[in-house]
Amino acid sequence: MTVETARLADVVVVGAGQAGLSAAYHLQRRGFVAAVPAGPVAAGPVAAGTGGAAAEGPTAGEGRPAGTYIVLDAEDGPGGAWRHRWKSLLMATVNGISDLPGIPQPDVDPAEASSSFLTRYFGGYEHDLGLAIERPVKVQSVTREDDDPAGRLNITTSHGGFSARAVINATGTWTRPFWPIYPGKASFRGRQLHVADYVSADEFRGQHVIVVGGGISAVGLLDEISKVTSTTWFTRRVPLWRGAAFDRQAGHDAVALVEERVRQGLPPQSVVSVTGLIWTPALRAAAARGVLDRHPMFTAIEPDGVRLADGSFLAAGVILWATGFRAELEHLAPLHLRGPGGGIAMDGTQVADEPRVHLVGYGPSSSTIGANRAGRAAVAGIVRLLTRTGIT
Repeated sequence: MTVETARLADVVVVGAGQAGLSAAYHLQRRGFVAAVPAGPVAAGPVAAGTGGAAAEGPTAGEGRPAGTYIVLDAEDGPGGAWRHRWKSLLMATVNGISDLPGIPQPDVDPAEASSSFLTRYFGGYEHDLGLAIERPVKVQSVTREDDDPAGRLNITTSHGGFSARAVINATGTWTRPFWPIYPGKASFRGRQLHVADYVSADEFRGQHVIVVGGGISAVGLLDEISKVTSTTWFTRRVPLWRGAAFDRQAGHDAVALVEERVRQGLPPQSVVSVTGLIWTPALRAAAARGVLDRHPMFTAIEPDGVRLADGSFLAAGVILWATGFRAELEHLAPLHLRGPGGGIAMDGTQVADEPRVHLVGYGPSSSTIGANRAGRAAVAGIVRLLTRTGIT
């Protein structure tokens, strides 16, 4: 792919979840406008380049746009990962969701599924702001065009090539569920599934369900499944429980710990691994029913159950792996961003050794409020980069 054959944009945002929409909003606020379409690529609620706020935003001096941008989203519609959450995850029980920048959430019905509410909210947000989003477009790889550190980046996608001066990666984690390797796993005759595949507790009626994991999804699904069948909970570590939500300072300190890991180039830990789990009324009721009696990890999986740490056997028909997700960054592999520690060394949202690439929704910005802030920070960093290199 060459610049002559690729579709040009100053900034390409990959992903249109909370972090990607935040980045698009701040690009628009900085005066970036939609990159001109070059072919019959499917578009979002407002086709890229057709006007709306994207075409009417502030400009960089004497009516000149600050640059061009495009958001490439692999989903069939708005909502990001929320499109795929189980229907029983209601707005009353979902972990706190921050407003997207510029437009607050509409009134929330606590009984509505988070997947439907947030998909509608995100879709309305895209439409009202006229964001330059094209979908479904799957980004397959990002490569450097040449050895020039200020040169362009080539983006290969399912809908042709793009060429950008900077990339904001906002692909999240939902598409990369983490499945631990465990002795005997392949021998299990029952059903194994990851949280990413969960639909409804009713599927498990009459079967004993093992839930593995120490995060919010694990305890929430334990509560739900235990109302229709028997369950046992296993974690590697004893969970940290808190009686109340973090105050601002405690939350800041927890995020700082995650941020320090990625600054050192280590794989990021989830924020909840630092903050711990919050006792909600629903979880206190589950604990009173004995649902949250945690067991140390079993030593092996056998055809009809698991071998416990004390040598006894527990029969089970289902193992639900609530073992988290990993960042979806495979398309960035050609850039060789990972260091000896297995992670990517970061300077804020910018990859430390590659100022043309910013990761939002990664590590400390994986929470919804963190994603909003990261979108703003990434755009500010890119504006500085383009100004320094004489582009804007």
